[in-house]
Amino acid sequence: MPRHDGGMRIFDEHPRARWAAPVAAAAVVGAATFTSSHLASADPSLPHRSAAQLLVDVQKAGLTPLSGTIVQTANLGLPELPGIGAAGGDSGHGTTSLTSMLSGTHTWRVWYASPQQARLALVGGTGETDVIRNGKDLWVWSSSDKSAAHHVLSQADQKMADQHAPGPSSTLPRTPQEAAQQALAAMGPTTDVTTSGTASVAGRSAYELVLKPRDNRTLVASVRIAIDAARHVPLRVQVFSTKIANPAFEVGFTHVDFGKPAARQFAFNPPPGTKVTTSDTGPGAAAPKVDAQSKGPEQVAPKAVGTGWTTVVVAHLPSAAEPGTSSPGGADQQLGQLQAVLKALPKVSGAWGSGRLLTGTLFSAVLTDDGRVAVGAVAPSQLYAALAAR
Repeated sequence: MPRHDGGMRIFDEHPRARWAAPVAAAAVVGAATFTSSHLASADPSLPHRSAAQLLVDVQKAGLTPLSGTIVQTANLGLPELPGIGAAGGDSGHGTTSLTSMLSGTHTWRVWYASPQQARLALVGGTGETDVIRNGKDLWVWSSSDKSAAHHVLSQADQKMADQHAPGPSSTLPRTPQEAAQQALAAMGPTTDVTTSGTASVAGRSAYELVLKPRDNRTLVASVRIAIDAARHVPLRVQVFSTKIANPAFEVGFTHVDFGKPAARQFAFNPPPGTKVTTSDTGPGAAAPKVDAQSKGPEQVAPKAVGTGWTTVVVAHLPSAAEPGTSSPGGADQQLGQLQAVLKALPKVSGAWGSGRLLTGTLFSAVLTDDGRVAVGAVAPSQLYAALAAR
């Protein structure tokens, strides 16, 4: 499947957002297959397009130069826990709070000229965090911290940033392109795909695809993808839960300009007083090497149990206290934060063991006392079954 996010995959290595992998994957997990050819015809000014045609459109469309404003809203039903930002938290400025990107409303500015020139900014009332790719230079800047990390990418890092294969983001999707990729990348026989007519997104006409799970055991009711009628790129993605009427997750443009951004948008100069750190490796290069002989839980590959919308991922969490697991992105602090809040979650147990349960509008997660995590867009009972299936 062609890429829709261009060079923006480098943003997946944002060191402030690494902790969220298991929970974020559950937000838009699923598999879709074309099973219906209803026509999108609500707007008579647009040509009729079937669901099959729209799938081809969005899969073939590449990301052209653009700039714009994106609003992301998450209502995942996370409880308010000690040490975690409130569920309705402010969009803020790149905070490292455990659920800072898993709840509330966040505003992004995006500029994309090519895989080698891309910029993503998280903006809020109290600050701004930017990730800027300009050739071999990668900057991560926080206005609130008055800090900037400058990574000089090697040729291998640049190639990875330019050609990284599509895959799930390490956080909740920050652009409609990322969200659409997550919903379409694992297409299978568990979803009906239809159209629901047309929509207007950011002042542009769009067709809407609707992905609806056939399996009623999933917490995902449907996924709606608004596709630009002229450019065929996703403009908005909405994920609906079986638990609430409004979208549990939504990311979409409120303004978009398909002109090429000016070069000055990618030429970053640290403001006076900024503390700058520099390295000659990308943010993801500091991951510890795996010893093939090691039996530590952090070396055990995640396991997928089940298929389609009811897939449960079982993984092992690294220990913040073990040597070699630290990272420049503050993973030790984030893991410690996770451990601290677990005590506030309800205790559960069964034949699979014991642990703590987190439930939301789109997912459930169990963190076991022996260091495993099971997460999926399903009810807790299916997590327990997956944990028991060793």
